Amino acid sequence: MHNDYIIANHRLRVVGSESDLTTLGLAAFTPFAVEYSADTECDVEINLACELSFDSPLQELTRFDFAEGDAECVFFRTEDEYRLSISNKDSQPHIFSCRRNNTSSVRTNAGATTVNPSFLRFGIWFMVNINLVQNQFAAVHSSAIICKDEVVLFLGESGTGKSTHTRLWRENIVGATLLNDDSPFIGVCDGKATAFGSPWSGKTPCYKNESYPIRAIVRLSQAPHNAMRRLRGVQAIGALLPSLPPAFAFDERLEDCVMDVLSAIVGRVPVYHLECLPDAAAAELSYSTIYCNGDKE
Repeated sequence: MHNDYIIANHRLRVVGSESDLTTLGLAAFTPFAVEYSADTECDVEINLACELSFDSPLQELTRFDFAEGDAECVFFRTEDEYRLSISNKDSQPHIFSCRRNNTSSVRTNAGATTVNPSFLRFGIWFMVNINLVQNQFAAVHSSAIICKDEVVLFLGESGTGKSTHTRLWRENIVGATLLNDDSPFIGVCDGKATAFGSPWSGKTPCYKNESYPIRAIVRLSQAPHNAMRRLRGVQAIGALLPSLPPAFAFDERLEDCVMDVLSAIVGRVPVYHLECLPDAAAAELSYSTIYCNGDKE
């Protein structure tokens, strides 16, 4: 059985006896589903229910450990392979693997054991990113608002108020709607920096298979006042870098690809820093700076 999904203009194909992500607890993929055709090639194929094990001695592996929700994750790299292991005390490890010289073919044991939907969701996100970032597309941890048929991305560390700020836009800026509240994708299409909705939207169920030109990118920080300024060059790249997959900095090839994405976006889109309170005035300031004053800077 084959199930195809279009994410950021790339075709994801899930194969295996139980390959319908909806039945595996990932209903967020439904808006991105497209008809499968044997004559249509895919960009990333994920083969579920594979028998995988770590057969290389640990000393031959280089690893990067990090947490994702309640899961412990390990990003392994061998000379010719990328591997991701996701586990906690309540679930068997879900392992994802691809060759470093062929990141379009991913194998996972997720379908061979009791599926943990959150592990499967994150594993697919991670492996899709490995492939897409090498094609100059990447997920960015942000809340994305649609306004005047363009997108403004709000970035920041967890808890800095990204979702709050986009809610304030929806409440105070006429016509503003949410595209994605956690992990939209960005890339350059037809010469324009573009943002794409995705099946990953954090705690907010906003799964839109839509794309728009990026009007601006704004990094938020909490402050006892509202103030906004334009960032340029290295400062602009520095504002975006922490919001792209941090584990990729562990691998030189993937890190270079991330920098290529950032350079392409920053060269086309203004980047700002907004110090703000969680109030309507902050939303009005960011809107007026981006849409009324931005071209004058």
